Amino acid sequence: MSEAPRPLLALSRAELKERVLELGGRAFHAKIAREALFAGARSYTEMTSLPAALREALQAEVPLLSSELRHSTRAKDGATKLLLGFPGRDRGSDEVETVHIPPHNPKSPKGATLCVSTQVGCPVACPFCASGLAGLVRNLGPHEVIEQFLRGLEVGKIGRAVVMGIGEPLLNYKSVRAALEVVNEELGIGARKVTLSTVGFPERLREVAPTKPPFQLAISLHTPFDGERDVLVPAMKGVPIEEVLAAGDHWYRETHREVTYEYVLLGGYNDTARHAAELGRRLRGRRATVNLIPWNPLTKAPGDDPLPSYKRPHAEAVAAFQEDVQAAGTVTTVRWSRGLESDAACGQLRLHS
Repeated sequence: MSEAPRPLLALSRAELKERVLELGGRAFHAKIAREALFAGARSYTEMTSLPAALREALQAEVPLLSSELRHSTRAKDGATKLLLGFPGRDRGSDEVETVHIPPHNPKSPKGATLCVSTQVGCPVACPFCASGLAGLVRNLGPHEVIEQFLRGLEVGKIGRAVVMGIGEPLLNYKSVRAALEVVNEELGIGARKVTLSTVGFPERLREVAPTKPPFQLAISLHTPFDGERDVLVPAMKGVPIEEVLAAGDHWYRETHREVTYEYVLLGGYNDTARHAAELGRRLRGRRATVNLIPWNPLTKAPGDDPLPSYKRPHAEAVAAFQEDVQAAGTVTTVRWSRGLESDAACGQLRLHS
């Protein structure tokens, strides 16, 4: 069986140029085709600057995109969830979800936030998050990460991105880094407009920090107590929270960018005054912000094991927790996720809709 043709963004610029020459075009035609794709073209027929014969040859030999939009859902608050599939692989087990979240003010010129996935499935297996329910299927390639931005642009303008969809980006860092460099260079979404969210593998963070990473950093903490974190973030079992925080300190020294610590609030579990006091103590004196995320309930799907019985905290408990942490000297914000009723909110993304 012959190998499936590689899509345009899976080819390096040099490889695309060589392929265009093989198909009868000229070297500069490769640049035209790539620029047209980033400018919004979704078929070669739209690239009228290319010779007709070359357009036909490229259509047959170099697919413009590898992904197909299999489903989309728009929530009442405007968040649009896209289910993207990759033909040629097993349908239903090789899909990712991407979410386009418009600004609260529809007249804002800043554009939407795009929530991007980096793996098919997730190996971290946080019990309160849908993304890891089916485990890890595979890493996404750089072109598959970039294509999520292009599909998001089909919904509307993008002003910033959060790499906190399905997957753990530091476990697919080579592909994620390559994709974000393209997003920065060719889509114009700069490093300070992109946030990468990770559970915080200390050694990996120490390796990445000195390399001028094209993103801001968010570390998912979820509790200030080591024993609880072993349960809430199984992939980090045995890694002391203090090591994670030290890696965050190193990040700040190397990049001069503050770390955001993400904290999913689980009603009656990790939202107590005791938790707030210990979190405030651990972060006191550190250049960081805490972002509190009230837990978003999971929807059971066929084949799921029984879902954990976590609770969404009341607004009063969220406000009290925020006040306690902030009183200890750390800037603390709250993010009530959007797209909740269409399973597009933080922690609800999974392999299928």
